[in-house]
Amino acid sequence: MKRWRNSRAAILLLMLCSVGTLAAPSPPARAEKPQSIAREFSPEKLLALDRYFLDMVAERKIPGAVVLVQQHGKPVYFDTFGNLDSGHPMTRDAIFRLYSMSKPITSVAVMMLVEDGKLRLDDPVAKYIPAFAKAKVGVDVKGGDEHATFGLVPLQRPITIADLLKHTSGITYGFYGDDPARKRYAQLDIFGRDWDNASWADRIAQLPLAEQPGTLWDYGHSTDILGRVIEVVSGQSLSHFLESRLFDPLGTTDTSFYITDLRHRVRVAEPFASDRMVGPVIGMHDPAEVMQWEAGGSGLVGTISDYARFLQMLLNGGTLDGKRYLTPESVAEMTRDHIGPGSGVKRDYYYFPGAASGFGYGFAVRTSELASEPGPIGEYRWDGVGGTFFWVDPADDMFVLVMTQAPSQRWRMETDVRKIVYEALE
Repeated sequence: MKRWRNSRAAILLLMLCSVGTLAAPSPPARAEKPQSIAREFSPEKLLALDRYFLDMVAERKIPGAVVLVQQHGKPVYFDTFGNLDSGHPMTRDAIFRLYSMSKPITSVAVMMLVEDGKLRLDDPVAKYIPAFAKAKVGVDVKGGDEHATFGLVPLQRPITIADLLKHTSGITYGFYGDDPARKRYAQLDIFGRDWDNASWADRIAQLPLAEQPGTLWDYGHSTDILGRVIEVVSGQSLSHFLESRLFDPLGTTDTSFYITDLRHRVRVAEPFASDRMVGPVIGMHDPAEVMQWEAGGSGLVGTISDYARFLQMLLNGGTLDGKRYLTPESVAEMTRDHIGPGSGVKRDYYYFPGAASGFGYGFAVRTSELASEPGPIGEYRWDGVGGTFFWVDPADDMFVLVMTQAPSQRWRMETDVRKIVYEALE
């Protein structure tokens, strides 16, 4: 291993993720205005990451990984472990299925349109996708014989763009839970063929909502619907909008929805054959299998260097290499809690951000400290079901980004890596 040190149904849906024109990996970006921070890393203590990932590979928990810790705009830890697949060692330019780490990217694109004045957070979704004007909530209705039957009730208010960003739209995933709405996902053929984003969004609009908009954090297809909103507002496909406004300017040319140049297929990191399932009935797909659907919530693939540039832009307050993508105010709005006390939003068993976190626009946001889950208030994060994860810690001017393809190990790794990293901060 080469080392560089200085002394991030199914969830989802697997959606044929990918890359268009792939270039050599860009180095992780430097911050333009490094902050003055109290805590710095101990290089010696960061070596615990070596031991951890070497053990994970040796014990065949993961096939391989790329790991980056970046502070003050520079890598303090950047290394590779294990293999891309059985025949190739892991490389820094390896391509990973990002799955739900696509959501923060699509959310940033939405906020760019808000800043352009082309979209409002309180706009009803039906303004852009008329099929949602007929949306209703699915409920169990008690019959006279005490047996429940399925019923539909009107919305108390429309679904808004902000609801989609916060996962409070009532649009769910159909592969967990057994409420009346989720049961209907299996009855409507939303994955039985290759839909484009317009047709797919119209199909989702036919499904009953799991609850009234604005009442419950419910993880689901909300960000996929945002992808279609972007298309309607911009007049471009989702991929073209992301390429022109985000990927090309950022220099993240290894990130897209499909690998169209098959010479780059060998760079795709693969899971173990026994660890390909990311949901009850869905496994990882080949990102070189090009489809029409460009899933804004789960469809991208990319490299660690690409995603590092995206995170550094956010950590910089919306700016990278002299170019502004978002205002600091928009970044702050995205990364603060919007569903906490007084918001009217409830949490249930499936509240994935966890007890110590709220949710912003595309990110879980730390709202309280836990001894079992180190990290400061204000840190924001998300992950992908394939094994990738990140968190951004503005208080310490740093982010952590881990790329691997090991669905069964992702929660364990997030917990373990977090402890190692914060023990290395002095």
